[in-house]
Amino acid sequence: MVLLQPLSELQLRDVIATHVAASLIVHYVFRRWEPSSPILVALLLLATPIPLVSLLLPHVAHWIYAITASYSLFLSTLVLSIISYRLSPFHPLARYPGPLMCRVSKWWMVWETRGGQQHHWYKRMHEQYGDAVRTGPNDISFVDASIIASLMGTTGLPKGPSRSAAGMFPAIKALIMFRDPVEHAHRRKPWNRAFNSAALKEYQPKVAHRASQLVEGLAKRNGVADLSLWVSWFAYDFMGDMASGGGTAMMQNGDGDDLWYLLRTGMVSSFLFEQMNWLPHILKYIPKFRDRVQRMRYMGINRAKARFERGAETKDLFYFLSNEDGSEKEKPPMPVVVSDGALALIAGSDTTMIVLSALFWNILYQPEVYKRLREEVDKFYPSGEDSTSTEHHPQMAYLEAVINETLRMYPPVPSGSQRAPLVGGGDRIIGQYYIPEGTTTRMHIYSLHRDPRNFTDPERYWPERWLIAEGLGEANPNPGSKEGFVHNANAFIPFSFGPANCVGKNLAMQEMRVVVCHVVHELDLAFADGWDPTEFEKAYRDHFVAEVGRLPVVVRQRV
Repeated sequence: MVLLQPLSELQLRDVIATHVAASLIVHYVFRRWEPSSPILVALLLLATPIPLVSLLLPHVAHWIYAITASYSLFLSTLVLSIISYRLSPFHPLARYPGPLMCRVSKWWMVWETRGGQQHHWYKRMHEQYGDAVRTGPNDISFVDASIIASLMGTTGLPKGPSRSAAGMFPAIKALIMFRDPVEHAHRRKPWNRAFNSAALKEYQPKVAHRASQLVEGLAKRNGVADLSLWVSWFAYDFMGDMASGGGTAMMQNGDGDDLWYLLRTGMVSSFLFEQMNWLPHILKYIPKFRDRVQRMRYMGINRAKARFERGAETKDLFYFLSNEDGSEKEKPPMPVVVSDGALALIAGSDTTMIVLSALFWNILYQPEVYKRLREEVDKFYPSGEDSTSTEHHPQMAYLEAVINETLRMYPPVPSGSQRAPLVGGGDRIIGQYYIPEGTTTRMHIYSLHRDPRNFTDPERYWPERWLIAEGLGEANPNPGSKEGFVHNANAFIPFSFGPANCVGKNLAMQEMRVVVCHVVHELDLAFADGWDPTEFEKAYRDHFVAEVGRLPVVVRQRV
């Protein structure tokens, strides 16, 4: 046999064939087991060609040439093999359409969506290719409302690996990082208790207190204020009350410690890790990249740790997470509670801020919406009545419509979260779609919410659509139009769907109702002179959680 011949007798074609065979074997290893350890990856890519160098030595003039030729031949063959397979009809996702370069590498999608524009990119791809688009070598994005339940429901796919990757695979995982449905359900139990109806009543004084601080702080400006900034301070202060027992005072002192800056920069960094799940395994050894993400986590962890050590003072989120309510047989370990507390502080702050900022921008941009909302608020909360009370919220249909319409057009997580079959769980069939093991999927919420098949005139901010859907408005919203009214409530999933949906959605809705009512009841708002309102929407970014720009408004106390 060729390989039993002395090295000096191997012909050049046999040496080349050996290099090609080694490359194909390494490709198979990557495809079959997807190793993520940097050491193992380095061994496969850098150590494999070492013994092959000796095969080339008899055929070249110098050992340097042998090393260069051996590595070049091995790596170029490996790359060619990977590209050929990903583009071939033998790839499990070959049936799904999508951009050619996205099939080759996920780097193309990352490049296309740099600067926070992935929500627009996904929408364009779905408009061009259809309901299922291959957005990476092993990635599919859906915008098919008929498979929401089967993809994300109780019998659907579990969460994908992106959230663990975005957190750089921490030793102690937070709730959002658990992929196994059984583990996730177990860890979610205290969260469910923390956000049930009884618990929400306990939190109402905290919401009212912080909403009052927001209005008082804005009223004292008596001039121009950045409403986005103030709403972000409100959200952080309130989640500080919920997740760490208080102690935050951004609305009083500003962000002197750059906590909000840490939150936003950490989100930008984690966006890249979400797309390239293997990258954190390497970048966590590089301080510049590691620190940007970990500083955000440490910010939440330090505050959560202090709350854990302090013990129960009020019934906040920590009261349930640390089993201070006595519902579980044993108290969970401190690292577990702290990790979930940090998650609440981070995830609960910017999501609410995004929706509130977008809501106020929209109602100011459309004065007729602002006028109708104010009329409803004044009807239920006449002058002198406490507008931080939740008493009348169930009867305030237009308030609910305004919030829902904002959530439809500006969901806090525009591109949704990953879903993927568990490793070893086998392939899955979701509706009409075949999902091979090793594939990550997502339901693209931004595109779903702006699909004319689901909502009439989807690019228009139009709260009345929600009243019409409930039988509270005109049946024909467009006089003279032959097209019927379309409102697919099943396609409305701003808080995701199924057992892995946003556990705090009821609290978020309560926050938004209270803040909107109180601000509209107590203040007059208008865009600042000379500011172009379209700048707000241009600044909207998608870094997993959305990001909004400045919202300079003139604030006056209502008389």
